[in-house]
Amino acid sequence: MADTRRGQLHHVTSLDDVISDTRAKTEKYSSLRTSIRFHLEYNTTPLSMIFALFEDEGVPVLEVDKSSETHQVTINVELEKLETILTKLKLFPGISQITKENTKENGIWFPKCLADLDGCAKNVLMYGAELDADHPGFKDEVYRKRRDYFTKLAMDFRHGDKIPRVEYTKIEIETWGKVYKELMELHPTRACAQHLKNLPLLSEFCKCSEDNVPQLEDISAFLQSRTGFRIRPAAGFLSPRDFLAGLAFRVFNCTQYIRHHSDPYYTPEPDICHEILGHVPLLADPEFAQFSQEIGLASLGVSDQDISKLAGCYLYTVEFGLCKEQDGIKAYGAGLLSSISELKHALSSPEKVRAFDAVTASCQESHVTAFQPVYFLSPSFSQAKHEMRAFAATLERPFVLSFDEETSSVKVFDKLSSIQSAVSKMSHDLVVISKALGEMEKRKIEVC
Repeated sequence: MADTRRGQLHHVTSLDDVISDTRAKTEKYSSLRTSIRFHLEYNTTPLSMIFALFEDEGVPVLEVDKSSETHQVTINVELEKLETILTKLKLFPGISQITKENTKENGIWFPKCLADLDGCAKNVLMYGAELDADHPGFKDEVYRKRRDYFTKLAMDFRHGDKIPRVEYTKIEIETWGKVYKELMELHPTRACAQHLKNLPLLSEFCKCSEDNVPQLEDISAFLQSRTGFRIRPAAGFLSPRDFLAGLAFRVFNCTQYIRHHSDPYYTPEPDICHEILGHVPLLADPEFAQFSQEIGLASLGVSDQDISKLAGCYLYTVEFGLCKEQDGIKAYGAGLLSSISELKHALSSPEKVRAFDAVTASCQESHVTAFQPVYFLSPSFSQAKHEMRAFAATLERPFVLSFDEETSSVKVFDKLSSIQSAVSKMSHDLVVISKALGEMEKRKIEVC
């Protein structure tokens, strides 16, 4: 969420208004897709020959995800009947373990691997290259061309690519510097402990400073080393369903552009100041990263109504959440931590603070261009996470899924074989843990 210092001077846009436009714009991503997975031995059949097969059969390939570690290849296509393709694939040398799996459950498509997010990232609801008439940069042709540049970078990005490095202009760096300086003066007494702990690391590992805008590729590498989260560039506001889906895979869709220089302390949209100075320090915290991912996992395959509820929970925690610490109430929401005016407002308006309750937060009205009507206070991240888990368990979904950390993919437990495979892995893990505990007990006895 952006700095809303001037929000009262603008038409107040409700987040619910934004979400209501989602359905029509996401229909093109809801058609039935099929994932074809197979094992490909090195130095056998080139992928180009496999792609040629799909092209010859008139089957459009949507995304490709190739793991160099497991030799597994996943190809997502937009066609149901692929018997001819499957038959011909078996004739290629080095290909084995071919499986076909529909990636649409309960009538709602959702991503199951990192490559699937390429489609989600294109569903920009607001801004991107198009600016509203009340946007500070609407009449600035130079700024609009710059936004076109950033939009193209985001739209051209594919899973597996390096995030393009940007040479920010003098005006952009000055704008960033003004926001950075103001926030650095506010954070020590208003930001939560986790944020204060991790923010200096951005300077150490990503060259984040008042006169340097860090590169998203460096931020992504930093987060992967800390919590497994990674960054992918976004052109603007994504639909709630698509944005939350990224979190399920520990992927944070992040804008790369900077707000208009005419008013550095106001922006009606997320920008890189908001992302890096608000979100990134918390995404570097293991517990907060897990909390964010669990919200994302809860969103996969649920109804539009439940997506709206989860988006409300996300907004009043990850964006505008408050928490208790020994020396008082602090902010952990990125929308507050990147907003000079709203950070002051939220922590000086006790009449607007409510105890966090996921059910209440899920249906609480929220604003895009004005201060939030209320703020929710949690005793800790752990408590908020427990609340969200309980709330997610009430959402209806006719299947169970889990995240496979080894492949960064989602497994749907809709068949006995998938459950048996999970049980087998769990049994092995329990044996390892039991053995480790036994060794620790032995050492304890020996020491005694």
